[in-house]
Order: sequence, then C-alpha cells, then structure tokens
Amino acid sequence: MASGAYDEQGPTPTLDIVIPVYNEGRNILKALAALQASVSVPCQILICYDFDEDDTLAAIRENWTGQLGIVFVRNSGRGAHGAVLSGFAASSAPYIVVFPADDDYNPPILDKMVERASAGNDIVSACRFMRGGCMLNCPWLKNLLVRATAFTLHYLARVPARDPTNGFRLFSRRLVKTVRIESSSGFTYSLELLVKCPRLGWPMADVPARWFERTEGQSRFRPLKWAGAYLRWYCYAFATTYLGRGSHTVPMLRAADELG
Repeated sequence: MASGAYDEQGPTPTLDIVIPVYNEGRNILKALAALQASVSVPCQILICYDFDEDDTLAAIRENWTGQLGIVFVRNSGRGAHGAVLSGFAASSAPYIVVFPADDDYNPPILDKMVERASAGNDIVSACRFMRGGCMLNCPWLKNLLVRATAFTLHYLARVPARDPTNGFRLFSRRLVKTVRIESSSGFTYSLELLVKCPRLGWPMADVPARWFERTEGQSRFRPLKWAGAYLRWYCYAFATTYLGRGSHTVPMLRAADELG
C-alpha cells in the first residue's frame, strides 16, 4: 500500500525506480543522491519496506533534502518478493526498474536502460559479464553459482541475456502488468520474467553494469535458500529451447493490448 509522496509531484514519470529495503539507513541517502545526480528521465522512487521501524524511512524523512519524488510503499506480502511485487502494484510508469538500495555507482546507466526499453525491449538487464561491466569481491560460492548459471542459460539454453541472476533489471509495463508471476520467494520473480520473455517472443537487451560486494548492511540474497525456486525457472528456459514450449504455456493476467 503506497503511503504517499515524500516530495511534491513532478512531471509524469517515465521510470518508476522500485527499491526494496530492509534497514538500509546507512546506504539509502548515497543511492538517492546518485540517482538525482545521474538520471535525467522523469522518474519517481518507490521505497518498498516491511515495517514502520525500518531505519531507511527515518533516514529519508529526517535527512533527505533532494528533489526526487519519493513514495513509501508498505509490503503487502512477505520478504523481498512481497516488497518488489508491492512496488510493481503501485507503479504506473511505462518502465519499472528494480534497483539495489546500496548502489550509488550504477545510476548513470538508467537513462541508457530506458533508451533500450524505448526501442522495444521488454526487459533490459544490468549485465556484469559484458565489456564495461564487472563483479568484484564476490564470495566464492556465490561467484561460482552466478557465473555457472549465466554461462549455461545464455550459451546452452540460448536465453538472450548474459547475466540472468542479477536482480537489477528494467521491465516494461506491458510485461509486469500482463504476465502472471508464479514465484513466491526471494528475487526468483526476476529470473521467471526473464525466461518467460523468450517463450512469448518478446525482446530483451543488456547494458553493462558494475557490481561490488556490499560493505554496509546485510544482503537479502539467499541463493541456497531459493535454489529450488531458481531451478524451476532454469529448467523452464531449457524447455523453451529444446522442447518447443511456446507462448500459449505462459499464464497471463490479461492481454497486452488491454493496457491503456
């Protein structure tokens, strides 16, 4: 449930920036400052939180003096999954990006992501595994899992994205508002939408992004806990390529042409 804009209403947003938070008070102000300095397309920030005592909210209300339009969205579900889907439900912009609360170095690529989406791509992924991107100081197990998944999905399952497990991703309104999300935990919704796009025949693109292991706060990424949920969509991608599963197998909320 949205709790109202923090700043005055600006231009109609082209981009809604969904930021799921969990006690990100030490990180959020730097991220907001970087977004304000770098993003030129009209945008608003949807801060998606679990509980009123989250220190992210106090950090913004007591210290933020910028001009970004900020909306606080209470998680109507549970955990990271519920927070993001609550942001999707509150969004009305043509494009929606899920952005990490501790990222103050990638905001300059958001305009490029919107540009690629405006060219007709329903997903634009921030990619660490292409020229201009990087992934540094990642724990060895996470590094192994992420790179192995990326290699096999892209080169064997032929998913046209080179960094499938990165949750930093832009989605079109058409995708978010018409394709049923079947996942129920963690950030698996992001991989789900990524592998459903090829089955629908909807295009996607990558832009290079940087990634550094966080130094403040606790990550909500739990690859082992969510392994079973990820495996479902990993196999789904292979079924699309090798079993010929088509668009009729993708559950939809409505037809894409019903969107206003």
